[in-house]
Amino acid sequence: MEFVKPGTYIDFMRHRRSIVGASLALVALSVASMVVPGPNWGIDFAGGTELQLQFQGDVGPDELRSALEELGFAGAQVVTVQGSANEYMIRVRQVSTVGQETLASIEEALRQGLSASVIPCGANSETDVSDGCTAALQCRDQGCLQVSPGGDKLSMQLTAPMDPSELERLLRASGAKVRPQGVSAFGRAEDVRYEAQLLGIADEMVGDLREQLGERGPKTPRRVEWVGPRAGQQLRDAAIKAMLYAIAFIMVYIAFRFDLRFAPGGVLAMAHDVVITFGIYVLVQKEVNLTTVAALLTILGYSINDTIVVYDRIRENMGRIRDASLSELINVSTSQMLSRTIVTSGTTLLSMIAFFIWGTAVIRDIAFALFIGILVGTYSSVYVAAPVTEWMDRRFFKSAVARV
Repeated sequence: MEFVKPGTYIDFMRHRRSIVGASLALVALSVASMVVPGPNWGIDFAGGTELQLQFQGDVGPDELRSALEELGFAGAQVVTVQGSANEYMIRVRQVSTVGQETLASIEEALRQGLSASVIPCGANSETDVSDGCTAALQCRDQGCLQVSPGGDKLSMQLTAPMDPSELERLLRASGAKVRPQGVSAFGRAEDVRYEAQLLGIADEMVGDLREQLGERGPKTPRRVEWVGPRAGQQLRDAAIKAMLYAIAFIMVYIAFRFDLRFAPGGVLAMAHDVVITFGIYVLVQKEVNLTTVAALLTILGYSINDTIVVYDRIRENMGRIRDASLSELINVSTSQMLSRTIVTSGTTLLSMIAFFIWGTAVIRDIAFALFIGILVGTYSSVYVAAPVTEWMDRRFFKSAVARV
């Protein structure tokens, strides 16, 4: 299929300065958006809890979102499990039912309940026993009180043994949501350590939904997973490293596949595509998670693929049209590849539109990112990669005439 007649010549390089200036403005706006309003980090990066629930009656996703909003789980994600009626994946940002205020209340209750002359220890303090933090709670490297990352366990270290039932009573009085008979001694007897089994976010959510939805409420969760903020930070760093490694290896490949003057243009075009796509993603406040990273890596591959097609035609024409400048070769080569570019990118964009309209929530987010990335990537092959290559040739290779 030919959208552009063979032999058509379009002077793409004529307006390269103004268009490159517009690209730089878009990149600057995208970088600024990462500060204000800033990325809407998903559970993968910010931490949170994910559970899979099967409901006993008909419950629609909109009704479930409204119920979770009323229960205090603002911004909860509800994804329908395909092939199973009334079964959903629910993601919330909360990890633990024990916040800093609750932790302080627990410590105060233990301090008052265990001894009237207690010297209080700060939660998660790094003070050693020898520094005067004695009495009821002993401070170690991990603190007097320590909540598990999943928020379902509370460990305590005391100076003397205590009846677990009395310790459970004190914890409940302080606001801790302890399971029935959930306090027990832990570790060696001389360590005087106790562990309390707490109701986690999943338990709290299931109980509240059963109360609100009645007979239609959920059964016992089929799966519960949580991601702590520290794990989220590690995933975020790993995602950034993955993209940087991909860009570095692609740059090396282009340098060997063509020559050094082509590599910077291809890499800058890729960075341009990813930054603008991510900037738009942030501006519309879509959630950034691991699927977003997968979409951005896909955009990297698509961008460089389109650029290499144009580069290949430029290199072919270097041997055919020996008296032309590189700027003229870029115009000729891009004009020759214009039909191919329109067909390839157009069909891919149509596929993304279909996914965006009829796909699930997760698929729609990926389709949105890929649609923007492919659109920007098609344009950057002509107006970012090619002008940078032409500038490299003039500035560093001093060649008025292109040669193989």
